[in-house]
Amino acid sequence: MGLNIFAIIGACAIGLSLGLLGSGGSILTVPVLVYLVEQPERIAIAGSLIIVGSIALLGAIPYFRQKLIDWHTVVMFGIPGMAGTYIGAWLATVYLTGIQQLAIFALVMLLASYFMLKPKKDLEAESDHQRHVIKISIDGLVVGVVTGIVGVGGGFLIVPALVLLGGLSMRAAVATSLVIIALKSFTGFAKYWSAIADDPTIHLDWQVIGMMIILGGIGSTVGNKIASKVPQDKLKKIFGGFLIVMGIYILFKSIPKLM
Repeated sequence: MGLNIFAIIGACAIGLSLGLLGSGGSILTVPVLVYLVEQPERIAIAGSLIIVGSIALLGAIPYFRQKLIDWHTVVMFGIPGMAGTYIGAWLATVYLTGIQQLAIFALVMLLASYFMLKPKKDLEAESDHQRHVIKISIDGLVVGVVTGIVGVGGGFLIVPALVLLGGLSMRAAVATSLVIIALKSFTGFAKYWSAIADDPTIHLDWQVIGMMIILGGIGSTVGNKIASKVPQDKLKKIFGGFLIVMGIYILFKSIPKLM
């Protein structure tokens, strides 16, 4: 199954958001795959991880060249995040159905909208706090579990944590979050792949995955180039409002199937 025009636009939007904000784009991936490409929930969540990880990795390249990635923080946050993602993916494949994962995903979207709509000054006011290595690691573990269960990169949780707990500037936090998202997403996909590889009823559409990575990578590059020229606060408010609408819509669609 190929991509229709709406899925193509969605793939570009995923990359654009990741490039602009370091977050948000990954949370669009599952709805694009489920509602626009019409994939089953579990396949969409597994596929979203490889798509999100690849786009994030591509998006991190310009930041790497600008030397904005904090590798110490990547280790502190990323290693617990990878462990959490593996645990979350295991929990999802063993204990949750696809529709249950989608309902949890909708709740995560609503949580993401809170972080998107939270005034930037709240972050800046606390950004001088002493760094807390243990808190960063615990946060990485928790965000990793969420990534594994619902297939999102978690940038909307990672960026505030890196600013508040890691003491990074917003720009450095965005750069660093992309590397962490890539590491966690690839780990989660590896667990999903090991669980579904022998199931003849589950097939990943590699053509769709490849096209979304390419389009998302292009969008991420464009987003990175215009990031310093666009008022991010306004973008976050618009995106946060969109997440509220989408989260409620997905819950509305999922709840009857859970009954």
